[in-house]
Amino acid sequence: MKQNLLWSAVALVAVSALAAETSPKDTVKNAARKLAEQTSYSWRTTVETASDSRFRPGPTEGKTEKDGFTCLAMTRGENTFEAFMKGEKAVIKTDEGWQTVEDLTAGGGGQGNPARFMARTLQNYKLPAAQIEELVAKVKDLALADGAYAGELTEEGVKQLLMFGRRPGAEPPPISNAKGSVKIWLKDGLPAKYEVKVQGTVTFNNNDMNVDRTTTTEIKEIGKTKLEVPAEAKQKLS
Repeated sequence: MKQNLLWSAVALVAVSALAAETSPKDTVKNAARKLAEQTSYSWRTTVETASDSRFRPGPTEGKTEKDGFTCLAMTRGENTFEAFMKGEKAVIKTDEGWQTVEDLTAGGGGQGNPARFMARTLQNYKLPAAQIEELVAKVKDLALADGAYAGELTEEGVKQLLMFGRRPGAEPPPISNAKGSVKIWLKDGLPAKYEVKVQGTVTFNNNDMNVDRTTTTEIKEIGKTKLEVPAEAKQKLS
């Protein structure tokens, strides 16, 4: 009798451990880590904002190779910026040629300088595989519904996402009414698309700015993406 009870207890622990390992959060995190291990992949990110939003970025096209280079083409207004990253280094193509993020951000300031603004964006940029893992950490819970893993973001998670593009180390402004959600689609055990919706009121210099933003990233060409890096950009990243 005691032996039967012992084996029942062991079986219950094993089933519980297996259930924990295969939770929706673990499933998505494992898919993101599997994506990071692929030889290469591409993605396209689009942002939808309210019609009265002052910040309405265009699409970002990205390509990356494992342990190699990452290429980004970011459209902001009428300008499209080409950038390459490797490790912690990044360069942006400007009218003066390829410049490093350190060169463009030296001296602070930078309002009115689109290239410097993009350099600050690169300082915070994460590849999709890393973005998905961070999103999983920011949700209260995930559940599979209508083919997507969906969940509500924590209030702190929304506040962090509302500060997209904030200068590293800068004091965050007050944020109220923060809420948001995440949806992540998998295909063949890998992330295929993810969508992030955030809303909130951000206060700058005693002025309230309402933010309503939906960011969608579609992942493609997994294992088939090829990059060509200009010689000058490669030299500055070495």
